[in-house]
Amino acid sequence: MSVETSKTTSDAVPQGTELIRLEQVTKRFGDNTVLDNLDFSVKPGQHVTLIGPSGSGKTTILRLLMTLTKPDEGTITVDGQRLFPAPEKQVREVRKKIGMVFQQFNLFPNMSVLRNLTEAPVTVLGLSKDEAEERARELLDMVGLADKCDAKPSRLSGGQQQRVAIARALAMRPQILLLDEVTSALDPELVAGVLDLLRDIARSTDITMLCVTHEMNFARDISDQVLMFDSGRVIESGPPEKIFSSPEQERTREFLGAVL
Repeated sequence: MSVETSKTTSDAVPQGTELIRLEQVTKRFGDNTVLDNLDFSVKPGQHVTLIGPSGSGKTTILRLLMTLTKPDEGTITVDGQRLFPAPEKQVREVRKKIGMVFQQFNLFPNMSVLRNLTEAPVTVLGLSKDEAEERARELLDMVGLADKCDAKPSRLSGGQQQRVAIARALAMRPQILLLDEVTSALDPELVAGVLDLLRDIARSTDITMLCVTHEMNFARDISDQVLMFDSGRVIESGPPEKIFSSPEQERTREFLGAVL
Protein backbone atom coordinates (compact mmCIF):
# COMPACT_ATOMS: atom_id res chain seq x y z
CA MET A 1 0.00 0.00 0.00
CA SER A 2 1.37 3.39 -0.93
CA VAL A 3 0.03 6.60 0.56
CA GLU A 4 1.31 9.77 -1.04
CA THR A 5 1.96 12.70 1.28
CA SER A 6 2.50 16.39 0.68
CA LYS A 7 6.28 16.24 0.87
CA THR A 8 8.26 17.51 -2.07
CA THR A 9 11.96 17.96 -2.60
CA SER A 10 11.66 21.70 -2.09
CA ASP A 11 9.68 21.72 1.15
CA ALA A 12 10.92 18.58 2.86
CA VAL A 13 12.55 19.04 6.25
CA PRO A 14 16.21 17.94 6.38
CA GLN A 15 16.58 14.59 8.09
CA GLY A 16 17.16 14.85 11.82
CA THR A 17 15.49 18.23 12.25
CA GLU A 18 12.18 18.90 14.00
CA LEU A 19 8.94 18.88 12.06
CA ILE A 20 6.79 19.97 15.01
CA ARG A 21 7.99 22.09 17.92
CA LEU A 22 6.07 23.50 20.87
CA GLU A 23 8.00 25.91 23.07
CA GLN A 24 6.81 27.20 26.43
CA VAL A 25 3.20 26.58 25.42
CA THR A 26 0.56 27.35 28.02
CA LYS A 27 -3.19 26.96 27.52
CA ARG A 28 -5.84 27.86 30.05
CA PHE A 29 -9.59 27.43 30.08
CA GLY A 30 -10.75 29.82 32.76
CA ASP A 31 -8.88 28.97 35.96
CA ASN A 32 -7.89 25.55 34.61
CA THR A 33 -4.37 25.32 33.14
CA VAL A 34 -4.51 22.39 30.71
CA LEU A 35 -1.01 22.87 29.25
CA ASP A 36 1.64 24.22 31.57
CA ASN A 37 4.73 25.73 29.95
CA LEU A 38 4.99 22.74 27.62
CA ASP A 39 8.04 21.95 25.48
CA PHE A 40 8.25 19.05 23.09
CA SER A 41 9.13 18.26 19.49
CA VAL A 42 8.52 15.61 16.84
CA LYS A 43 10.93 14.66 14.05
CA PRO A 44 9.86 13.95 10.45
CA GLY A 45 8.45 10.45 10.07
CA GLN A 46 8.17 9.83 13.81
CA HIS A 47 5.13 8.18 15.35
CA VAL A 48 4.57 9.76 18.75
CA THR A 49 1.79 8.66 21.11
CA LEU A 50 0.49 10.80 23.96
CA ILE A 51 -0.87 8.85 26.92
CA GLY A 52 -2.18 9.90 30.30
CA PRO A 53 -5.40 10.47 32.23
CA SER A 54 -8.35 12.36 30.78
CA GLY A 55 -7.93 16.10 31.18
CA SER A 56 -4.12 16.00 31.12
CA GLY A 57 -3.88 18.15 27.96
CA LYS A 58 -3.30 15.56 25.23
CA THR A 59 -6.19 16.44 22.93
CA THR A 60 -5.56 20.16 23.47
CA ILE A 61 -2.18 19.73 21.77
CA LEU A 62 -3.86 18.30 18.68
CA ARG A 63 -6.43 21.09 18.68
CA LEU A 64 -3.64 23.68 18.87
CA LEU A 65 -1.90 22.13 15.87
CA MET A 66 -5.20 22.15 13.96
CA THR A 67 -5.66 25.83 14.97
CA LEU A 68 -9.02 24.94 16.52
CA THR A 69 -7.81 26.82 19.59
CA LYS A 70 -4.86 29.10 20.34
CA PRO A 71 -2.27 28.98 23.10
CA ASP A 72 -2.24 31.70 25.71
CA GLU A 73 1.56 31.74 25.70
CA GLY A 74 4.41 30.17 23.77
CA THR A 75 5.18 29.35 20.14
CA ILE A 76 4.29 26.50 17.78
CA THR A 77 6.37 25.75 14.70
CA VAL A 78 5.63 23.27 11.91
CA ASP A 79 8.10 22.42 9.15
CA GLY A 80 10.22 25.43 10.06
CA GLN A 81 7.28 27.85 9.77
CA ARG A 82 5.56 29.55 12.68
CA LEU A 83 2.01 28.35 13.25
CA PHE A 84 1.50 30.55 16.29
CA PRO A 85 1.88 33.44 16.55
CA ALA A 86 1.75 34.06 12.79
CA PRO A 87 -0.22 36.02 10.15
CA GLU A 88 -3.47 34.34 9.10
CA LYS A 89 -2.21 33.67 5.56
CA GLN A 90 0.81 31.79 6.92
CA VAL A 91 -1.38 29.86 9.35
CA ARG A 92 -3.55 28.66 6.45
CA GLU A 93 -0.50 27.52 4.47
CA VAL A 94 1.00 25.64 7.41
CA ARG A 95 -2.35 24.02 8.22
CA LYS A 96 -2.41 22.39 4.77
CA LYS A 97 0.38 20.12 5.96
CA ILE A 98 -1.71 18.70 8.82
CA GLY A 99 -4.60 16.24 8.75
CA MET A 100 -6.67 15.10 11.71
CA VAL A 101 -8.99 12.21 12.48
CA PHE A 102 -11.38 12.99 15.32
CA GLN A 103 -13.17 10.86 17.93
CA GLN A 104 -16.47 11.69 16.27
CA PHE A 105 -16.18 11.14 12.55
CA ASN A 106 -17.21 14.69 11.53
CA LEU A 107 -18.21 13.65 8.03
CA PHE A 108 -20.45 15.93 5.98
CA PRO A 109 -23.82 14.15 6.26
CA ASN A 110 -25.31 15.76 3.13
CA MET A 111 -22.40 14.67 0.90
CA SER A 112 -21.61 11.28 -0.58
CA VAL A 113 -18.57 9.41 0.69
CA LEU A 114 -16.69 10.33 -2.49
CA ARG A 115 -17.46 14.02 -2.14
CA ASN A 116 -16.45 13.94 1.52
CA LEU A 117 -12.98 13.03 0.23
CA THR A 118 -12.84 15.44 -2.72
CA GLU A 119 -14.30 18.64 -1.27
CA ALA A 120 -11.21 19.90 0.58
CA PRO A 121 -8.60 18.85 -2.02
CA VAL A 122 -10.55 20.81 -4.67
CA THR A 123 -11.35 23.89 -2.58
CA VAL A 124 -8.21 24.09 -0.43
CA LEU A 125 -5.46 22.47 -2.51
CA GLY A 126 -6.84 23.52 -5.89
CA LEU A 127 -6.88 20.02 -7.38
CA SER A 128 -9.05 19.40 -10.40
CA LYS A 129 -12.22 17.43 -9.79
CA ASP A 130 -10.89 14.51 -11.84
CA GLU A 131 -7.58 14.41 -9.95
CA ALA A 132 -9.32 14.64 -6.60
CA GLU A 133 -11.75 11.85 -7.51
CA GLU A 134 -8.96 9.58 -8.73
CA ARG A 135 -7.11 10.09 -5.48
CA ALA A 136 -10.30 9.57 -3.44
CA ARG A 137 -11.12 6.30 -5.18
CA GLU A 138 -7.60 5.00 -4.53
CA LEU A 139 -7.92 5.83 -0.85
CA LEU A 140 -11.38 4.30 -0.54
CA ASP A 141 -10.01 1.14 -2.10
CA MET A 142 -7.13 1.23 0.40
CA VAL A 143 -9.51 1.43 3.37
CA GLY A 144 -11.77 -1.29 1.96
CA LEU A 145 -14.70 0.94 0.94
CA ALA A 146 -14.37 1.15 -2.83
CA ASP A 147 -18.03 0.15 -3.19
CA LYS A 148 -19.29 2.97 -0.94
CA CYS A 149 -18.43 5.98 -3.11
CA ASP A 150 -22.05 7.03 -3.62
CA ALA A 151 -23.30 6.20 -0.12
CA LYS A 152 -24.16 8.86 2.44
CA PRO A 153 -22.38 8.57 5.80
CA SER A 154 -25.64 7.71 7.56
CA ARG A 155 -25.76 4.45 5.59
CA LEU A 156 -22.38 3.32 6.97
CA SER A 157 -21.45 1.62 10.22
CA GLY A 158 -19.33 3.48 12.75
CA GLY A 159 -16.23 1.59 11.70
CA GLN A 160 -16.86 2.39 8.05
CA GLN A 161 -17.41 6.06 8.86
CA GLN A 162 -14.11 6.21 10.70
CA ARG A 163 -12.36 4.57 7.74
CA VAL A 164 -13.84 7.28 5.51
CA ALA A 165 -12.60 9.92 7.97
CA ILE A 166 -9.08 8.46 7.81
CA ALA A 167 -9.20 8.40 4.00
CA ARG A 168 -10.47 12.00 3.98
CA ALA A 169 -7.53 13.13 6.11
CA LEU A 170 -5.08 11.33 3.80
CA ALA A 171 -6.71 12.88 0.72
CA MET A 172 -5.10 16.19 1.71
CA ARG A 173 -1.64 14.58 1.38
CA PRO A 174 -0.61 15.68 4.86
CA GLN A 175 2.90 15.52 6.21
CA ILE A 176 1.42 15.16 9.68
CA LEU A 177 -1.55 13.01 10.73
CA LEU A 178 -3.17 13.72 14.09
CA LEU A 179 -5.26 10.94 15.64
CA ASP A 180 -7.55 11.82 18.54
CA GLU A 181 -8.94 8.71 20.26
CA VAL A 182 -10.13 7.49 16.88
CA THR A 183 -11.69 4.29 18.24
CA SER A 184 -13.40 5.70 21.34
CA ALA A 185 -16.77 6.13 19.60
CA LEU A 186 -16.74 2.66 18.02
CA ASP A 187 -18.40 -0.53 19.16
CA PRO A 188 -15.74 -2.92 20.51
CA GLU A 189 -16.01 -5.33 17.59
CA LEU A 190 -15.15 -2.51 15.15
CA VAL A 191 -12.04 -1.27 16.93
CA ALA A 192 -9.59 -3.91 15.68
CA GLY A 193 -10.25 -3.20 11.99
CA VAL A 194 -9.63 0.54 12.33
CA LEU A 195 -6.48 0.00 14.39
CA ASP A 196 -5.16 -2.52 11.83
CA LEU A 197 -5.69 0.09 9.09
CA LEU A 198 -3.74 2.68 11.07
CA ARG A 199 -0.96 0.15 11.71
CA ASP A 200 -0.71 -0.40 7.94
CA ILE A 201 -0.49 3.37 7.34
CA ALA A 202 2.17 3.74 10.05
CA ARG A 203 4.28 0.92 8.64
CA SER A 204 3.99 1.70 4.94
CA THR A 205 4.25 5.50 4.76
CA ASP A 206 6.52 8.30 5.94
CA ILE A 207 3.67 10.34 7.40
CA THR A 208 4.49 11.79 10.80
CA MET A 209 1.85 10.67 13.30
CA LEU A 210 0.84 12.23 16.60
CA CYS A 211 -1.65 10.00 18.36
CA VAL A 212 -3.80 10.32 21.48
CA THR A 213 -5.13 6.92 22.52
CA HIS A 214 -6.08 4.70 25.42
CA GLU A 215 -5.36 1.62 23.26
CA MET A 216 -2.04 0.75 24.86
CA ASN A 217 -1.27 -2.27 22.66
CA PHE A 218 -1.76 -0.09 19.61
CA ALA A 219 0.51 2.57 21.11
CA ARG A 220 3.15 -0.06 21.79
CA ASP A 221 2.94 -1.34 18.20
CA ILE A 222 3.14 1.90 16.22
CA SER A 223 5.11 4.32 18.40
CA ASP A 224 8.69 5.44 18.12
CA GLN A 225 8.19 7.60 21.19
CA VAL A 226 5.59 7.63 23.98
CA LEU A 227 4.93 10.71 26.10
CA MET A 228 3.19 10.37 29.46
CA PHE A 229 1.14 13.45 30.36
CA ASP A 230 -0.17 14.53 33.73
CA SER A 231 -1.59 17.94 34.66
CA GLY A 232 -0.52 19.57 31.41
CA ARG A 233 3.10 18.44 31.53
CA VAL A 234 5.18 15.61 30.08
CA ILE A 235 6.32 13.69 33.14
CA GLU A 236 8.06 10.88 31.26
CA SER A 237 9.00 10.01 27.70
CA GLY A 238 10.83 7.28 25.89
CA PRO A 239 10.50 4.39 23.44
CA PRO A 240 7.45 2.16 24.02
CA GLU A 241 9.45 -0.76 25.39
CA LYS A 242 10.80 1.48 28.16
CA ILE A 243 7.53 3.27 29.01
CA PHE A 244 5.41 0.13 29.04
CA SER A 245 7.92 -2.27 30.55
CA SER A 246 9.97 -0.21 33.01
CA PRO A 247 8.55 3.29 33.54
CA GLU A 248 10.53 5.51 35.91
CA GLN A 249 7.72 7.61 37.34
CA GLU A 250 5.27 6.31 39.92
CA ARG A 251 2.46 8.26 38.24
CA THR A 252 3.18 6.44 34.96
CA ARG A 253 3.14 3.08 36.74
CA GLU A 254 -0.19 3.96 38.37
CA PHE A 255 -1.75 5.01 35.08
CA LEU A 256 -0.55 1.95 33.17
CA GLY A 257 -1.65 -0.30 36.00
CA ALA A 258 -5.15 1.09 35.63
CA VAL A 259 -5.43 0.81 31.84
CA LEU A 260 -3.45 -2.32 30.97
